[in-house]
Amino acid sequence: MKDSNPLYDLSTRKQNIARHFAQANDYDQHAHIQQHICQYLLTCVAQPYQDSVLEVGAGTGQLTQLLAATLQSKRWIINELCAQQRAHLQSILPTAQLRIGDAETMDFETNHSLIISANAIQWFDDPLRFIPQSSARLQAGGQLLLSTFTPDNFLQIRTLTGQGLDYPTIEAWRSALDDAKLSQIQLSIQRFDIPFARPYDVLKHMKMTGVSTNQTQLPSTVDEQSVATFRWTKTRLQQFEREYWQQFSGQDENGQPCVYLTYDVLIIEAYQP
Repeated sequence: MKDSNPLYDLSTRKQNIARHFAQANDYDQHAHIQQHICQYLLTCVAQPYQDSVLEVGAGTGQLTQLLAATLQSKRWIINELCAQQRAHLQSILPTAQLRIGDAETMDFETNHSLIISANAIQWFDDPLRFIPQSSARLQAGGQLLLSTFTPDNFLQIRTLTGQGLDYPTIEAWRSALDDAKLSQIQLSIQRFDIPFARPYDVLKHMKMTGVSTNQTQLPSTVDEQSVATFRWTKTRLQQFEREYWQQFSGQDENGQPCVYLTYDVLIIEAYQP
């Protein structure tokens, strides 16, 4: 089965997402929370021996490396939106089938014993639709294991700018899982409040982890890009920094003044009966 063309088969929005992540060259150096989530997901995998594993949205391979080192599977299928990651991902799992393209529209194989995705499906146009799609691709007894984020993720950015991704609620996820007739459903939230020395460092961190694709561009791109109706200006940046200190500041573990950025992570686990 051929890959979707990594450029022409993507919507404009997905091309922009792929471009931002391709430019996040230092992603792994800054994505510590994402790495922690991958390690946690690995502990939730039910069986070390699998018939078929489908990983969706592999990115730089943070989870892929953990899976390759820990699990044995008769078949591996690794999906990633960004074509630049192909060679790196293939080097992690030389026997894997690499499927480069939009996971929302690709025609994946069925009969998987494990479908797993870390920190990716929030970028989908319709994240909830991934649940019935996955249900149809799981074998009997197969496990679905996902991490995504709640509406409280990056709450500081949404509060101060009104911008951000539309994250489904935990109730919406539970409803989708119930509608798909999946069993042993478990939903849990992990919250991380990360300290930064100043608000500008928050924006820099978001850009380094590819997250500036969501309607909050760093000021350095003010003259080149605008997303929706939001555009950084010098005045808006000054207001952002002032209000950030007023509403979301505290002290770090060393007693130094800091501001916080919240990661609110949702872990989803379910099984095909």
